[in-house]
Amino acid sequence: MDVAAAKAIGAGIAVIALAGVGIGIGNIFSSLVSSVARNPSARDQVFGLGILGFALTEAVALFALLIAFLILFA
Repeated sequence: MDVAAAKAIGAGIAVIALAGVGIGIGNIFSSLVSSVARNPSARDQVFGLGILGFALTEAVALFALLIAFLILFA
């Protein structure tokens, strides 16, 4: 097996985490919308938690992308 092929396979496996990130972000914002729809007065409390959850979930995507780039170009 060629080294370049192994790097491509490794980077592809590392990027699989992005599917989970997409599902996680969808769950976060669907829960945010449904909670605000049920209780609009709690928007200020819930919105901050939703954005925090989004930021932490997006950090996982950036880490997965970083690992994929490190595998490809290092």
